[in-house]
Amino acid sequence: MDRIRYTTLSVSAQFYWVLLIALGAVLFIGLLAAHYMEQQGHWVTGMSNQVVWGIPHVFAIFLILAASGALNVASLHSVFKIDSYKPLARLSGLLAIALLTGGLLILVLDLGRPDRLIVAMTTYNFKSIFAWNIFLYTGFVLVTVVYLCLLFQPRMSGLVRTAGLFAFVWRFVLTTGTGSIFGFLVARDAYDAAIMAPLFVAHSLSLGTSVFLLTAIWVFRLMRQPLSGGWLAKLGRLNGVFIAVVLYLIAVQHLTNIYVAQHGDIERFILLEGGLLTVVFWAGQVLLGGLIPMTMFFTGAGGPVWRIVMAAALVALGGFAQLYVIIIGGQVFPLDLFPGMQESSVFFDGVITSYRPSIAELLLGIGGIALAMVVITVAIRVLPFVPLMDMSPDTGKTKR
Repeated sequence: MDRIRYTTLSVSAQFYWVLLIALGAVLFIGLLAAHYMEQQGHWVTGMSNQVVWGIPHVFAIFLILAASGALNVASLHSVFKIDSYKPLARLSGLLAIALLTGGLLILVLDLGRPDRLIVAMTTYNFKSIFAWNIFLYTGFVLVTVVYLCLLFQPRMSGLVRTAGLFAFVWRFVLTTGTGSIFGFLVARDAYDAAIMAPLFVAHSLSLGTSVFLLTAIWVFRLMRQPLSGGWLAKLGRLNGVFIAVVLYLIAVQHLTNIYVAQHGDIERFILLEGGLLTVVFWAGQVLLGGLIPMTMFFTGAGGPVWRIVMAAALVALGGFAQLYVIIIGGQVFPLDLFPGMQESSVFFDGVITSYRPSIAELLLGIGGIALAMVVITVAIRVLPFVPLMDMSPDTGKTKR
């Protein structure tokens, strides 16, 4: 491959500051929402003593999984030695860091007492997967930063593959840890399954690739650079494979739960009787977020850019729907406190609860996305992350 040249974001200063101020305003509103919930207490949210992880957690895990999968493109270059993706490796690493930063911001501010994070960082219970995740998340940022530093130094190119391989393994461990949070919760019938870990890994691959496609197209449009259909088509077809794997694992998860008598009630609730949750599962997760974009990627990945954008956006929407069903659906269904027996109390034990996210919760989640976009916008303005080239995996050449 010819020598690749990189550049910073070359837009007018006026447009740049307008964009940055707009994103900053959304972020500031999200911070105000978090402050409001902290001052007033969680009674101003839709959460309760039954639903303790609300829509902010859906946003946070969405961004964390997307961060892990956003490193796919960098891994294709450094681990699998596909040189045609080398120009996009810097942007891939940057996006991973930005998305994880946004997700962690939401998690910290959704604690109700963000200052309690100090306790979590100084006192560890290594029997808890949450304690391990502190190391996994911070370590992922550190590993990716080192990987990016090596990419920026041509003299260190010999170490890029080693660092990329290390980052590749780390992000799989990170996503496995995130999925294990749910897999280890044996008290919840909707969780309590070893398949949660590989399901989250597969979900991160499809979600991260889709978010990367949307981000790369947006950045190249801002730069007024031509978009070659070669790398878009290849990433699209690869994403179609990831979506197929996600759908397969979802099918295995629910078929297994249907077979296990203990989980029959939760499966009937999610698949048939859950009202809005059932609609979100079948229409949002399976159809709009799975079958339709998979078909679009496989049958028209080399088509117009808008088709790629639409398919990637549908995958992101379906990914959010999937996490909503897992996180919220798993909590509104009552705990089985005494298996084989019926129980009732003034605390609504054994009763399906309801959850309606408040505006403050939604604003906090959107604020986390805004932070990720602010990080990307500032980084590509001050550092050369964007390649000056017409990228085509078919030729592997750099157009000067």
